[in-house]
Amino acid sequence: MAEKKLVLQVSNVQIVFGGLCAISDASFDLYEGELIGLIGPNGAGKTTMFNMVSGLYTPTSGQISFWDRNDKVQVINKMGPAQLNKLGIARTFQNIRLFGNLSVLDNVRIALHSSRSINPLDVLFRTPKFRQDEKLMTEKSMHLLKLFNINEKAGELAKNLPYGEQRKLEIVRALASNPKLLLLDEPAAGMNPQETKELMDLIAFIRKEFNLTILLIEHDMKLVMGICERIMVLNYGRIIANGTAEEIRSNDDVVKAYLGNN
Repeated sequence: MAEKKLVLQVSNVQIVFGGLCAISDASFDLYEGELIGLIGPNGAGKTTMFNMVSGLYTPTSGQISFWDRNDKVQVINKMGPAQLNKLGIARTFQNIRLFGNLSVLDNVRIALHSSRSINPLDVLFRTPKFRQDEKLMTEKSMHLLKLFNINEKAGELAKNLPYGEQRKLEIVRALASNPKLLLLDEPAAGMNPQETKELMDLIAFIRKEFNLTILLIEHDMKLVMGICERIMVLNYGRIIANGTAEEIRSNDDVVKAYLGNN
């Protein structure tokens, strides 16, 4: 049996804001191909953890290591979002952050910018290399949109999409950067039960189709328990449990801190 490859390792991480410790001594590993849920009460520190892994926050102490697309380990504590995106980390946000006044297609094309091989002179003089690159960007964007069944709306403004399709578009945009690790921050927020069911199927599909490691924050326990092979529980900035859905359901500390209210 092949040894599992590490993708992310969080070691004794802590972050303090003005004397308030938001995350305390947190450690966990993510392995290649895993689909992991991060749950906990509001204010437990879930999004703060995402913000550290995605470069929006710098940990006060501890270390975050990421194995990039070339399986080279990188200490990413002090790297920004753009650097991490180039290494292979992409994320969505709890509050949708699309470019509402741009088309659906342009929202995806923007995410492909870091992978372009042209230079400013190519752009200025509209060289054959530039035109070929533009064509490839559009083709790749349309391919991704088709996978998510929103290709027919490529010309529409992103802000005019229904809520569920805006969520899909945000995931498409994250996938366009060719990530190795995808962070989904409450992807089912605001969705009805049917949309949530479709989202469960979609997450399972993209994990397989794109060979991704996925870490997601979610309050919908049916979704988390239904698709995550391992679940971590945060409470007051500390990881209080890490195990399978069945182990989490039967953990007294988790039931007391969180599941008892769900």
